[in-house]
Amino acid sequence: MSYPGYPQQPGGYPPQTGGYPPQQGAYPPQAGVYPPAAGGYPPAAGGYPPAAGGYPPAAGGYPQQAGGYPPQAGGYPSQAGGYPPAAGGYPQAAGGYPPQAGGYPAAAGGFPPQAGGYPQQPGAGGYPSMPPAGGGWGAAPGGYGAPGGAQQGYQGGPAPGQQMPNYPGAPATNPSMPGYGSGVPSNPKGPAVPKGYRGSIKDCPGADPLRDVEVLRKAMKGFGTDENAILELLGSRTSKQRVPMVAAYKTTYGKDLIHDLKSELTGNFEKLVVAMMMSPSHFDAYELREAIKGAGTDEACLIEILSSRSNAEIRQITTIYKSEFGKTLEDAISSDTSGHFRRLLVSLSQGNRDERENVDISLAKQDAQKLYAAGENKVGTDESQFNAILCARSKPHLRAVFQEYQQMCGRELEKSICREMSGNVEDGMVAVVKCIKNTSAYFAERLHKAMQGAGTKDTTLIRIMVSRSEVDMLDIRKDYMKAYGKSLYTHISGDTSGDYKKLLLKLCGGSD
Repeated sequence: MSYPGYPQQPGGYPPQTGGYPPQQGAYPPQAGVYPPAAGGYPPAAGGYPPAAGGYPPAAGGYPQQAGGYPPQAGGYPSQAGGYPPAAGGYPQAAGGYPPQAGGYPAAAGGFPPQAGGYPQQPGAGGYPSMPPAGGGWGAAPGGYGAPGGAQQGYQGGPAPGQQMPNYPGAPATNPSMPGYGSGVPSNPKGPAVPKGYRGSIKDCPGADPLRDVEVLRKAMKGFGTDENAILELLGSRTSKQRVPMVAAYKTTYGKDLIHDLKSELTGNFEKLVVAMMMSPSHFDAYELREAIKGAGTDEACLIEILSSRSNAEIRQITTIYKSEFGKTLEDAISSDTSGHFRRLLVSLSQGNRDERENVDISLAKQDAQKLYAAGENKVGTDESQFNAILCARSKPHLRAVFQEYQQMCGRELEKSICREMSGNVEDGMVAVVKCIKNTSAYFAERLHKAMQGAGTKDTTLIRIMVSRSEVDMLDIRKDYMKAYGKSLYTHISGDTSGDYKKLLLKLCGGSD
């Protein structure tokens, strides 16, 4: 039997046994079919008989036949490229189409006969619907199909080998996710903190401690001291490049560098140089010791250091403090302070603050409500609640708490603290809030107070300029100019003098 669209050509398949015998109920011969030609499939015993009655060429679908569906516009046109008949045909699958009058001839291993072939059903674009599931293509060796009568392909799909049609208005195969507009983030964070290196002193390329100590030795040797050589050298080295000079000096000259510097220099310039020769943690431990020992206590120094250092830095400070001074920092604080201020300092000295960056806004609101209930919204003040939240929560979380508190209460938290507390605990709590809210603005305020008025608090000035020169000095300069309308560089120039001023200005890094 010929397939529509295939011209009869010489050299076809040789006759084989086991073909489809002509049976009653096949397509009747009609005018216009392809007659058997020489070289086609010749009639042979058991082969495909040259039966008149192939598919008639009909526009737009199958011809109307007895028992079939009437022809409809939009069916499958005859196409070139069908499957050639194979030996043995398709075996009949369980659950196939039952034989019907006028369908395909029922043969062993073939498709069961149906009335008029595939029924044409009206559908979008003229594509006919496939028969219902429950049979379908049979699985045969070398043929297409799925065992068990499973249907192959899409219902109403194209013939094998035909391209998938483009359905109008169909969505993309893999549409991209829609771009979501602005909304509440699932994991909101506190105010953005500037990232990257914000220090004013940077590593000097190719610095060598052994060569550097030669410069220092030459500057201090003989009559007089070349202070300019010392400040130029130290002012262009970072802490990690300055500290190794102490060991290199002792290795090279068998003398203590700190001792020699103290013997050659004087005043605030000496204090500044010695501070720069210590590691940051050693310097902090030394400053805490100076703030605690003696008759009075520098509470501002204690709260400044403990509220602005990271957990790792505080733990390192406490380790150095114990090894250097034979007493724990906690014991030193406890013996020199009292009340809620002591509790505040002891809590901060543990170095156990939460340091996660993520912020849960619902928890921030809860903490803001707790602070309001512990202060403004009650008679008296529950300082312990303030202590618990301000000393344990992460800094990004606390920044969110401060925002929520101001929205809820209509007043900044530090102003509420001033209304509810007094003395050292008030100063300490306010300093913690300010330092966490904006660390660089807090240090800008500290520097301004140190240089404001008749005298200069050089200890505070030296400590901040040394400790922040490799952390956030650029931000401090920016906030200083914003708050006071005058650059930090200019204020230092007008409030200090000599080599002390020159080295401070090197730590400052420039004018804004």
